[in-house]
Amino acid sequence: MLNRRKFLALSALGSTALFEKGLLAAGKPNDFTAKPIVVSTWEPGIEANKGAWKILGSGGRALDAVEAGVMVTEASQNCCVGLGANPDRDGYVTLDACIMDEFFNCGSVAFLERIKHPVSVARRVMEKTPHVMLVGSGAQQFAISEGFPLEDQKLSSEAQKAYNYWLKNSEYKPVMNIESKGNRGPSYQPVFKSGEFNHDTIGMVAMDINGNLSGSCTTSGMGFKMRGRVGDSPIIGAGLFVDNEVGACTATGQGEDVIRIVGSHTVVEWMRQGLTPEAACKKAVERIVKIKKDKAKDIQVAFLALNKKGVAGAFAIHKGFSYAIKTGNIEKLIPAKSLMD
Repeated sequence: MLNRRKFLALSALGSTALFEKGLLAAGKPNDFTAKPIVVSTWEPGIEANKGAWKILGSGGRALDAVEAGVMVTEASQNCCVGLGANPDRDGYVTLDACIMDEFFNCGSVAFLERIKHPVSVARRVMEKTPHVMLVGSGAQQFAISEGFPLEDQKLSSEAQKAYNYWLKNSEYKPVMNIESKGNRGPSYQPVFKSGEFNHDTIGMVAMDINGNLSGSCTTSGMGFKMRGRVGDSPIIGAGLFVDNEVGACTATGQGEDVIRIVGSHTVVEWMRQGLTPEAACKKAVERIVKIKKDKAKDIQVAFLALNKKGVAGAFAIHKGFSYAIKTGNIEKLIPAKSLMD
């Protein structure tokens, strides 16, 4: 049964139903269609989805929801995204983000420092400039001109601890599924080896009560990366893509390899051809593994997609990736299937 709050919200919108015919098998993420719906990557997505639902649940626009949702994660100083995250190898936190609406409008920022909410700056780029992407000092200058305050450059205690540990050898090694809380507790001690890395991202896609899609993606990027490195997250078509006639997709993991196949756009195109979100994500993962060959065992990449019917699905290279989903009657974390277990 619908709760009173949702009934009132739907009545105000003149909607006749929240769920489509396929909802009968609720509990299995690929067995129902629903709107509104929001999905996001990793355990922090549970709280991010709650932020998005404040808008979606009252009949708001998906674009507003995906901005508000990931802002919850950006504001946290104890997670892998935002100013509390791991710095680059010179000790500075640099942030990337993008956002895209149902009309193919999109905005992006990269290599942005000392701004708490890069996703909101990305939206301002989309709405107030003729450009799609601003980077570095130019992105920061634009943010300041739009009223965003400069934040303290001091690292969070967790990031300082990880950075001090990394400085002992200044080497790289991926921490597989680092966004998972279970892999980043108080006793977290990263181990880094030359040529490898770790990653920190949250991506979100949503459908509102009107059936319109939007998405966002925000990250601090690869921990201890070379200064100036930018991954897939702020790149439209790689870290995020939305086609309101078909679906939306976001990516997480080793950004360089998502970029190689223009991953999120590729997933949406396979959905256009009739594949389910999970099948489309799997096909993209298989393409990366084919390219990387034996090196695929050392990296994690995952895709999360939502189609126009409100069906969500995901797939990863390795076991350990999970995504959060929220609808009117479901709120849960779902382990994604993977090629390598």
